[in-house]
Parts: sequence; structure tokens; C-alpha cells
Amino acid sequence: MMYKEINLEDFAPKLTLWRKIILTAVGITIAAILIFSYIRCGISPFKLWNKRHNAFEYFFGRKLNEIDKKTALQQAERLPKTMAMEKARALISKKYESLPSDQRPDYRQLRKEIEKLANEILEQQDPAQREKIVREEYLRLLDEKRGGFFPPETHPSCLKSYSMALLETVMMAIWGTLLAVIAAIPLSLLAAKNILEIIVPGDSFFYRSLRWVSYFVVRRFLDFARGFNEFVMALIFVAIIGLGPFAGIMALFVHTTGILGKVFSEAIEAIEPRQVEAVVSTGSGSGQVISFAVIPQVMPTIVSYSLLRFESNVRSATILGFCGAGGIGFLMFDKLNGFLYREVCTMMIMVIILVSIIDYLCGKLRSCFI
Repeated sequence: MMYKEINLEDFAPKLTLWRKIILTAVGITIAAILIFSYIRCGISPFKLWNKRHNAFEYFFGRKLNEIDKKTALQQAERLPKTMAMEKARALISKKYESLPSDQRPDYRQLRKEIEKLANEILEQQDPAQREKIVREEYLRLLDEKRGGFFPPETHPSCLKSYSMALLETVMMAIWGTLLAVIAAIPLSLLAAKNILEIIVPGDSFFYRSLRWVSYFVVRRFLDFARGFNEFVMALIFVAIIGLGPFAGIMALFVHTTGILGKVFSEAIEAIEPRQVEAVVSTGSGSGQVISFAVIPQVMPTIVSYSLLRFESNVRSATILGFCGAGGIGFLMFDKLNGFLYREVCTMMIMVIILVSIIDYLCGKLRSCFI
């Protein structure tokens, strides 16, 4: 028995000259776009290596020189005087608060009296206590000048406030996702051609036009809902509603509705039609067909993508706080503006741990449906 030798060329598709020319042109176009974008965006792996020192200083802080230490010491030595002035100012204000304004000393007299009382407070202060205040302030200023994200802040009071803000972020993600799933399921039914034929049966021009209008309008609405990033949506709702987590919930709700509506509608259009035909043949109405033949087929997709979007919304809700939509992002933005990078590092670590926990729990829940 003779066997024919098989080459890899036998499995390759036979291309005509015209198709080869088209593929070559497409390949050249793609290569030109990639080269142009590479140059335009300034992509260079060597930049990361050349800037490695900046990255190290940004994350772990910079090395302080003698000028930094001298400046920090001078600022720290002024702290006891500043504290004494504040205490003296409070005492003098309390002293004259009961007098009418026309009987109170003028600004210069008040200033002299405050300075005199402040000097007396400094003279009465324990030298050891004063040295302790200066030393603590000096170390704090050195730490502030050094900068960097590490080591993270671990003070119990900070961890407590960050945990409450993180809980608010999770609640934003829960409500944003829940409202989106509730809205996306009926919208996806109206955006699926096979379901529209069940809901609005008929071959006349009116029914075909009604199905086309429903499909077009709902599809474009879903495009609009997911066309804007959650951050842009949050800016709009913050301007309308005001600061707070409710604006973030609405932003997540609108954006997630657009994403889930598209995914669910495409999953519905890909269902097995024979199950639908079997239920229709029993004389069931459109509601019964959807309940017993459509939803059971797409339920794994609904659960899987809903949990996936919930995980994503937890991360998105963190960023929404940057525009005033509440949650831990609001605190993170405030600390970034104050150059308190170690507190930001603590919040970042907490978010990462939370997302990992949510991912594990969602995986367990997903396995119950798939």
C-alpha cells in the first residue's frame, strides 16, 4: 500500500495573487501604524532602566543631605515657640472676649502681650519636655522630606479610618453592580433579535419595523451607557447630586449597565434555538418562553459576568473617589495632595488584599452556577 508524503504546505490555504497582494498591503499598513505609534508615543524600554533611580526614590524615599537635616532642625526648634504663641493667643483672646470691641487693646498691644506671655510659657517649660518636642518634630520632618511609599503607615487609628472608607467603596460597588444587573437583563432581551421575534411576533411591516426600532434604540442606549468611562460619569453625577458615594453608585450603575446589557444580549442571541422551539410548541406565552427556555441557558453567563463586573467595580469605585464620589479613593486623593505617600501605600495594600479576597469568594460562588 502506497502512502503519499504529507507536507505542511498541504494544510496552508491556497491564496490567489490578488489575496496575497491584499494581505501584503494590510501587513505593511499595520507595520507602518505600529512604527509610527511607537515613535509618536516615545516608547523605549531603556527609559525605564535609565530612570530607575527616580523610581527607587519615589517608592523608597531619597537620601537626605546636610542642608535637608539643617533645615529640618531649624523648623523643629521653632515648634516650641509656635506652640507657646498659640497657647498665649488663646489665653489672651479668652481674657478680652467679654469686653466690648472698643475697649479691647489694639493689634500692636495684643501682639506685645501675646509675645510676653509666650516667652513666660517657654521659660516655665521643662527643658527635657521641650527637647522631646523638638526631637519628635525633627524626626517627623526628616521622614516627610525623605518621602517614599515604604514603609506603609500602620497606626491603628489610620487603619480604622481606612477600613471604614474601604467598606464604603465595597458598598458602592455592590449597589452599582446590583442595579446594573437588574436593568441589564430586560434591556438585553430587547436588544436580542431572536427574543424580539418571540415578544413581538409577526411578519408584517409594522411588526418588523417595531422589532428593528426596539433593537436599534436599545443597542444605541447601551453604546451610550458604556461609551463614557466611570470617572467621567462620576464627574457628571457629582455636579448634579453633589459629593458622596451616591454619585459613584450612579456612575457605576450606568456604565456597568451598558457593558452587561451588551454581553447578555449577545449571549441570548447565541442560545440553542431548539429549546425555545420546544417550549413554544406547547403553546406557552412569551414570558414563559423567556423564563423556561432562555434565562436558564444564559444564567451561567449572567452570573459569571455579573461577578466579574463586581470585581472590576470595586477597583473602579476606588478611583471614583478622586472626583469626590466617596469611598477610600477620596481619602487617597487627599493624602496624595498632602504628599503623605506612606498612608497612600497603606490604602493601596488594603485595596489589593480586598480585591484578592473578593476574587476568591466570587470564584467559589461562580463554581456553584457553572
